[in-house]
Amino acid sequence: MKIERLYEDDNLIIVNKPAAVLSIADRFNTNIPSIRGLLQTDLGQSLFVVHRIDRETSGVIAFAKNETTHRYMSMLFEKHEIGKFYAGLVLGKPQPESGRIDLPIMEHPFVKGKMIIAKKGGKDSVTDYRVVESWSRYSLMQWQIHTGRTHQIRVHMAAIGTPIVCDELYGDGKPFLLSAIKRNYKSGKNELEERPLLNRLALHAYRLNFVDQNGKEICAEAPLPKDISACVNQLTKLQGR
Repeated sequence: MKIERLYEDDNLIIVNKPAAVLSIADRFNTNIPSIRGLLQTDLGQSLFVVHRIDRETSGVIAFAKNETTHRYMSMLFEKHEIGKFYAGLVLGKPQPESGRIDLPIMEHPFVKGKMIIAKKGGKDSVTDYRVVESWSRYSLMQWQIHTGRTHQIRVHMAAIGTPIVCDELYGDGKPFLLSAIKRNYKSGKNELEERPLLNRLALHAYRLNFVDQNGKEICAEAPLPKDISACVNQLTKLQGR
């Protein structure tokens, strides 16, 4: 697997994680590849985890190369002094089209791996959002998260009625099909079943920015991946801007 490197120095490496790849190894199934494991093999050294992104989410992720940088980066995340920006597709269009969601999140008391909004017992969770483009049934959005709760954007968007496209946990989980947006769609002669344009969580971490321990401003960016871009291009082509 070729991993795109966005930034690297003696202390840090920042890469563009493909969707469907773990950030770090699963402790219960170490045979599943992870970005950290692949990079450690490639670099020939251990890497320290400073943050994670969901398996189905693509985009910018950073690892520290030494303990000093690990402590420094962990402090930045703890103090919310790192800019974390995401983009993706949602069902519907939020009203208003930009704003802040400030709803506490906690783990679901009965469903393992799922989070819920909980005004009592939940941890502070703050997400800024804005609609970039919208169509009849979908919107392309950008988010900045000021906290780092598990599934934060997914939970917040579902809470306001516009879940992330293809989200099986907080939305309908349905793939993005061209037939759903194109009138009189006809499948190919040899096509038994329509192939989705997108069948994974439509969420991408597109930017990470911060000041490193040497006072240098770091900004790593990764453009929308091909699968989400294909959906946006078809929506624009078929339904206009």
